[in-house]
Amino acid sequence: MRLAAIRRGNRWPNRLFLRLVGTMAKTDPPDVARTMNYRSGFFGGPYAALLQSVMRGPSAWTVGERELFAAYTSYLNQCPY
Repeated sequence: MRLAAIRRGNRWPNRLFLRLVGTMAKTDPPDVARTMNYRSGFFGGPYAALLQSVMRGPSAWTVGERELFAAYTSYLNQCPY
């Protein structure tokens, strides 16, 4: 189920951003981008900061290894992203 508000964006800068991304990519923006863009101060911004620290912060694993783990986990979850 997709919420209409997430599909179109809730403020004009978000709607403009989604339209620009769609035009440049010549396809609809992925739902992940739409979700992170919707009310970005509430979810998208804090989630992006957490994701950045987990994927790029100090770790015994390299950035490439972490990306590979994330891709494999998405594969196991049958996630298209």
